[in-house]
Amino acid sequence: MKADPKAVISGTYFMDGNHACCEGAIAAGCRFVAGYPITPSTEVVERFAERIPVAGGLFVQMEDELASSIMIQGAAWAGVKAMTVTSGPGFSLMQEHIGLAAMTETPCVFVDVQRAGPSTGLPTLPAQADMMQARWGSHGDYEIIAISPSSPQECFDMMITAFNLAEKYRVPVMFMMDELIGHMTEKVIIPDADEIELVQRRWTKKKPEEYLPYEPEPDGIPDMIKAGDGYYIHTTGLTHDERGYPVITPQMQEEQVGRIVRKIRDHSEDIYQYETEDIEDAEAVVISYGITSRVAREAVRLAREQGIKVGHIRLIVTWPFPEPLIRELSQRVRSFVVAEINYGQMVLEVERSACGKARVLFCGQGGGEVHAPEQILEKILELKR
Repeated sequence: MKADPKAVISGTYFMDGNHACCEGAIAAGCRFVAGYPITPSTEVVERFAERIPVAGGLFVQMEDELASSIMIQGAAWAGVKAMTVTSGPGFSLMQEHIGLAAMTETPCVFVDVQRAGPSTGLPTLPAQADMMQARWGSHGDYEIIAISPSSPQECFDMMITAFNLAEKYRVPVMFMMDELIGHMTEKVIIPDADEIELVQRRWTKKKPEEYLPYEPEPDGIPDMIKAGDGYYIHTTGLTHDERGYPVITPQMQEEQVGRIVRKIRDHSEDIYQYETEDIEDAEAVVISYGITSRVAREAVRLAREQGIKVGHIRLIVTWPFPEPLIRELSQRVRSFVVAEINYGQMVLEVERSACGKARVLFCGQGGGEVHAPEQILEKILELKR
């Protein structure tokens, strides 16, 4: 499926990450956004409200983040690609509905332009401290997908990826930007619509009397229908059977929740996305994501100039975490340096995946500014002491 030509403004632009994120969503086929203004994400929905009438979509400013995060799920069940946009405090409020989207297998996208916290914190300054919340913020067992762009160009490109993944796996996808990426202005190339490949939601081919809303296909993912098309639908956040009816037993919990976990884990090799640089001969590897990757790349270059064999991994899809990659590398590198703007989040996944076979050093800070390359370089140099 190709993008809608009337919705894609192809060309080369000087554009910030928030606006590029919006354009990526529209190009991906998003036609409904519900949101509540919050710094530093507001520009995404401001642009969407301005642009979406051209594509025949709708933006609704809701009274709060709770209403926003449930309204997009109603839109998704009506057959529309939908998203909401927020920052840390609003993301906290949305967690119950993220769990609902996971349980009901509702394809949708949550954009979080991260800022320093906790609470209202530093509304206009960057952080990367919502990463664990993105994965574990709601209660119970479930899986999501999370993506961390590192440039305005990727805000456009990876927003299309986010919607494609949401539609393919019937899962909520977290788009984990940060204030600097959101407000950074760089060249953004928007391709022609016929160059943009979109994943179409998998609609059932069964007759209404044969269709069950949660009956999985061989890949573990159920087909969907649009509400109002003559099919019977019952959906609930309770543990439910293939009809969508509540069945409150341990056996059904194992069957249903086990499946929504496995449908991501079993396809994780297809979902992982990361970039590697200079890891072939590396004795140490720096791991980063988002804005921090741009600084980490310079730190690795400085270390290489000093004769230190160090490589770099940039996580693009941060959840599911690429555990097999880290486990394999831990067999042949001595150390990892993890740089992120928080006091220790994704570093915990590196430590877990390395299984004690490689030393893990953390280079973090609480938020408000990015690292200097020299800070990460200093951690790399510690590996030689």
